[in-house]
Amino acid sequence: MAKIIDGKKVSAGVRADIAAETAKLREERGLKVGLAVVIVGNNPASRVYVNNKKKACEEVGFQSFEYAMDENTTEEQLLDLITVLNHDDRVNGILVQLPLPKQINEKAIINAIVPEKDVDAFHPVNVGKIMIGDYSFLPCTPAGVMELIASTGTDITGKNCVVVGRSNIVGKPMAMLLLHQNGTVTICHSKTKNLREICLGADILVVAVGKADFVTGDMIKEGAVVIDVGMNRRENGKLCGDVEFESAEKKASYITPVPGGVGPMTITMLMKNTLTAAKQQAGI
Repeated sequence: MAKIIDGKKVSAGVRADIAAETAKLREERGLKVGLAVVIVGNNPASRVYVNNKKKACEEVGFQSFEYAMDENTTEEQLLDLITVLNHDDRVNGILVQLPLPKQINEKAIINAIVPEKDVDAFHPVNVGKIMIGDYSFLPCTPAGVMELIASTGTDITGKNCVVVGRSNIVGKPMAMLLLHQNGTVTICHSKTKNLREICLGADILVVAVGKADFVTGDMIKEGAVVIDVGMNRRENGKLCGDVEFESAEKKASYITPVPGGVGPMTITMLMKNTLTAAKQQAGI
């Protein structure tokens, strides 16, 4: 039976470290860390995320600046705000909550944020740096996954790592981070043939496809570390992941639950990126 990887516990440890370092920088150097969060429109899920980010900022001792714009905001108005935030010294990190209303081009907005304040690591410059292994910021979810794997004491070097999903936000950067830790990485997706056989070869299996119970226990190698990035809602309203937990738990050595696994790590890694940004901007 697998050991459960407690994302809340790992996240709390990382946040405590961030809070301690933030307090020390404020006392010793007078450095205040600031995150600007921009939300456009009134998407209820986005509002929950933004509120959680504000709470996390309070917890670690950051200033948070919220910019709530109505859903009729034009792309030009949003770009004007980003230009102001790019030049605002109080703001170390800028996060624009996605998705944006259809009249606004997300790509144009992401590209307008200066790379050194792009704490989501979505800007092409930061994406390229992750590719070559010379990065300051990591995309928050894959970075959180790496912390969770590290918490199990698993050495990634030489392990067969399978990533199911090839999104720009999770799948692709996830594969790169595992590769930088000397894993042998296979990326699977909707067109992959023999998916079950490939998954059965994985010492470390990361699943991020957005389909409930997509990976079942018979696809998992005995003793594998299984990380479930999925967050789906069943018809009865309960949350579940992309991995069928009950059958997977019998095969894996370690497994993340949903909720309470990868989820708590994502905002924590955003805080870590913001602290990194503040230190770099201050020349520390």
